[in-house]
Amino acid sequence: MRPLRLAERRTGSVEPTPSRIAAFAAFALKTLAIADMEVRKLRHDPTELATRAIQPALWLLIFGQVMSRAHAIDSAGLPYLDFLMPGILAQSVLFIAIFNGISIIWERDLGIVHKFLASPTPRVSLVLGKALGGGVRALIQAAVVLALSAAIGVHMRADPLALAGLIVFVVLGAAVFSSFSLIIACLVKTRERFMGVGQLLTMPLFFASNAIYPTSLMPRALQTISHMNPLTYQVDALRVLLLPGFAQTAHLGLGLDCAVLICSLATVVAISARLYPNIAR
Repeated sequence: MRPLRLAERRTGSVEPTPSRIAAFAAFALKTLAIADMEVRKLRHDPTELATRAIQPALWLLIFGQVMSRAHAIDSAGLPYLDFLMPGILAQSVLFIAIFNGISIIWERDLGIVHKFLASPTPRVSLVLGKALGGGVRALIQAAVVLALSAAIGVHMRADPLALAGLIVFVVLGAAVFSSFSLIIACLVKTRERFMGVGQLLTMPLFFASNAIYPTSLMPRALQTISHMNPLTYQVDALRVLLLPGFAQTAHLGLGLDCAVLICSLATVVAISARLYPNIAR
């Protein structure tokens, strides 16, 4: 014990013990198992993603085309359809993730939640697993939106670094809003209330962001709300990563975007993990 303490004092740090590494590995495996269970649900209802793709298609094909001809919105010197595409991509991620929490209500009715709570699986693993599952769903949706955008002539970067960043920010944004939806589900506890609250929140989150117009066009109060909205930072990151030349214009920065989304994720995961047992009561 004494040599170990002397080594700790000299180095100023403690090397991870095998027990800590094993505990982290077990935590990661349990989280991935929950995420795998969420992804497998797509096999039972693959039409869900197809129906979810209709709304972003309408925004790009109708709203985007009309506003491109109107020239009514400042799009940082880019074609408006190019400017709009990352916002619609983020919107589709939001709409998929925000309704992800309804699955926990179905699982409660089937008795699955009670089995999870009786198991040694940490609540944080349960929440993070569902968040990662929502991220995979969002990636599939993002691929659909990108394919549609390429078909209508949107100019995008396609280098490996941009695509890797796209995956990170799509999963991060989806995880934030999936965990937020779990909080809603744990509070309202019924499918009818959840759907009502979800529909009530999605459009304000969307319009109080920079998805379809820059925040400089907003009133001062709405700008303040927009800068507290995680969707704003996801849209900014997607524009920097996907649009050629956007990085040279005024933007928030990838570092800030990533930091805000990670902090938001940590906050909502902690809250939803604490509230998770409420769904079973």
